[in-house]
Amino acid sequence: MADKTERFESLEHQLETFIETTRQISIIVSDFQQQGQNLLNQKLHSMVTGMQEIDKLKGQMHDVQVPLEVFDCIDRGKNPHLYTKECLEKALAKNELVKGKIDNFKKFKVTLIAELSKVFPNEMAKYRAIRGDDRPV
Repeated sequence: MADKTERFESLEHQLETFIETTRQISIIVSDFQQQGQNLLNQKLHSMVTGMQEIDKLKGQMHDVQVPLEVFDCIDRGKNPHLYTKECLEKALAKNELVKGKIDNFKKFKVTLIAELSKVFPNEMAKYRAIRGDDRPV
């Protein structure tokens, strides 16, 4: 588990560094002056180096699967954590729905056995004996 955490932290660090370098380049370029050329060249070199480092880390991420919906979320400018939150909320809602169905089936089973026991008492006694359920309904 520590190995998994380390590789994600390493990637996160590289991405944060890359994003910061990109931000700095945008500031330099937006107000470009000739004396800033050397600094711009250094930042561009840092950006290329950062891309190479990120490319090296991709081999460690071969077993990571990211749902395409996460990328759609990012493309729409939303935080990917919102996708996770929405998935959890959907799972909880689905869980409640399934739990309700299970409860209804349990109630139906009890009612069905009770009604069948009234109509077919001998057969239901045999059924309960086979099932190992000796409780009277």
